[in-house]
Amino acid sequence: MSTLFAIIAGVGPGTGAAVARKFSAAYPVALLARNPANYEDAVKDIQAAGGKAIGISTDVSDAKSVQDAIAKSQKEFGDRCAAAVFNVGGKFVRKPFLDLNLGEFESGWEVNGRGAFLFSQSVLPLLLKSTQQSTHPPTLIFTGATAAMKGSAQLAAFSTGKFAKRSLSQSLARGFGPQGVHVAHVNVDGVIDIERTKEWMKDAGEDAKIKPEAIADAYWYLHTQPKTCFTQEMDVSV
Repeated sequence: MSTLFAIIAGVGPGTGAAVARKFSAAYPVALLARNPANYEDAVKDIQAAGGKAIGISTDVSDAKSVQDAIAKSQKEFGDRCAAAVFNVGGKFVRKPFLDLNLGEFESGWEVNGRGAFLFSQSVLPLLLKSTQQSTHPPTLIFTGATAAMKGSAQLAAFSTGKFAKRSLSQSLARGFGPQGVHVAHVNVDGVIDIERTKEWMKDAGEDAKIKPEAIADAYWYLHTQPKTCFTQEMDVSV
C-alpha cells in the first residue's frame, strides 16, 4: 500500500463509490460526502477487502468544512496526495429562465464553481508535494456532464455551474501541468447505471447506460498517463 493517499469528494452509490474502490487497490482513500450514508457502505467494503479508508462528512461549498476534511485526511494519511477526484454533482434545476430566482441560479454555481475552487485550493498543495514520490503523476480529476459542453433551454442554473467547473479545470491544467500535476475534466455524456436510474431507459437495452465501474477504470487510466501524454478532456459515453 502506498504512503500517498487518494481523496474523492462527492461519494455516492455510483461513480464516487466505484472510483474510491478502484483507487483503494493502490492508495488509502478519504471519501467525502455531505451525508455519511452515501459513503459508509463503500468505506466498509474497502476495509473488508484489506484497504484503508475513512469517510468524512463534508459540504464542499463551505470553506471551513473543506479545510476540516483535508485536515482529517492529512492526520490519518499524511500530507502527500496521489489523486484527488471532484465528483460532486450539485443541485439539478430545470426551469424556464424567467422563472428562476437568484437562489436557484446560484445553487448551480455554489457546488460546481465555488466547491470546485475550494477543493482544488486545498488538494493542489498536497498533489504538488507528491510529484517526486508518486509512481504516477499526481492527478486532479473533475467529473463533468453534457451541460458543461452546451447550455440547454431551462438548464441555465445547472449549465452555468458545470461550465464554471470545466473552465476551472482548463485553467488549472495549464497552470499545474508543467509542474507535474495532471488535471483532467471528464464529460460523462449519458445516464449512469445506478439504483436511482434503474427504471430509466428500460427498453433501450442493457448497454444503454454507463457503468460506474467503467468510469472508475477511465479515471485510473487518466491517473496512470505519463507526463508526456496528459489528457485534459475526456468524453465518456455509450
